[in-house]
Amino acid sequence: MKKNALPFGKTNYTLMLAGIAVILIGFFVMSMDKEEFGFGTLGLTVGPILVLSGFVVEFFAIFRKSH
Repeated sequence: MKKNALPFGKTNYTLMLAGIAVILIGFFVMSMDKEEFGFGTLGLTVGPILVLSGFVVEFFAIFRKSH
């Protein structure tokens, strides 16, 4: 094993950045909702699904084996 090796590989870090981007896009979509208190489709359905999928990508990125 290499000395001072990083705990994750390049693919892991790329997936982590992609997950963070999806989470931020989800929060942005939720803020775009025009209904009062965010009770529209964007605030209650689309945005939270994007945020949840971003967390799934993060989970996958952390537990993926690096080569």
